[in-house]
Amino acid sequence: MQFDKDIQSEFKDLFLKARELLLSYEGIVETKKERITTYSNSKGGICHMRTMPHGIDFGFLKGAKMNDDLGLLRGEGKAMRVLPQKKLNKKALHYYIKQAIEINANK
Repeated sequence: MQFDKDIQSEFKDLFLKARELLLSYEGIVETKKERITTYSNSKGGICHMRTMPHGIDFGFLKGAKMNDDLGLLRGEGKAMRVLPQKKLNKKALHYYIKQAIEINANK
């Protein structure tokens, strides 16, 4: 299970802080899958998260629809954008999570 790998990673503390922040949003639930840990609300997926060699990545499932005024999202796919983090940037994470929640609410 990827969650088990994440909490044994050298980036365990970063992963757990980010997890706590995600779960602090009302209605967000965590689903531990074999290859990834996902976060969603009753309206749909918000993001997934996993440890990486550089830190952690947040994969925003509807990231292509988000504003990226901070210029931190990576990727050029039709839907997903990734937010890599070496150190938790709470301000940026709030910015993107709020947008993901709003996109879900308006679909």
